[in-house]
Amino acid sequence: MTPHDTPTVVLLHGAFADASSFSRVIPELLADGLKVVAPAVPNRTLSGDSAYVASVIRRIPGPVVLVGHSYGGAVATVAGAEENVKALVYLAGYALEEGESLGELQGGFPDSELAGALVYSPFPPAGGEEEGIDVSVETDRLPAIFAADVDPGLAGVLAVTQRPLAAAAFGEAASTAAWKTKPSWGIVASADRTLNPEVQRFGYRRAGATTVEVDSSHLVMLSHPRCVADVIREAVRSVAG
Repeated sequence: MTPHDTPTVVLLHGAFADASSFSRVIPELLADGLKVVAPAVPNRTLSGDSAYVASVIRRIPGPVVLVGHSYGGAVATVAGAEENVKALVYLAGYALEEGESLGELQGGFPDSELAGALVYSPFPPAGGEEEGIDVSVETDRLPAIFAADVDPGLAGVLAVTQRPLAAAAFGEAASTAAWKTKPSWGIVASADRTLNPEVQRFGYRRAGATTVEVDSSHLVMLSHPRCVADVIREAVRSVAG
């Protein structure tokens, strides 16, 4: 297999987080000799975030396994339409249908505990844009809701280093659904208090994803990195033949 045939794993973080949320999975993948890219997702709009990630993917020679956690799953659903994306992996993620928004998908299921812990903060307009609203999680509640099975010291750090998601992203419809033409895998975090596990199960079933259930908080890649790495490895093997 030539270097250009070896899949590159692209890891997309979700809302209220950054790429460091993959800090326990990345060493596992690098130890396998895999190429890994973990970009900073802007967390502004679904279309804009997907376009940015697509631009990153287009610069990668050879096949890509695209992994999305939470909101990053929605971004992967759209950006995964890039030609060199050969497989999708969802981690406690949103597998949207074409024309569907985050709000519409999760609106069909009971709210998680997250709904009552969100903080809405206006941010000033840039250029000709209108004033926006950032969404984050109450600092003192994030550890229990987002990272209940993560080391408490780390969970406290995550609480004060949140990367907010612009509220506009919740209502924007996905322009495409890459899972319709790409094989997919999904991990359900069955103890998730951030994204209702039923939302995850529904999206994965609809996508025909190979699904694994893990007794985990929302941050499954920090609390169960080996399991996450194993699912990514399976996707990589499917691409590498």
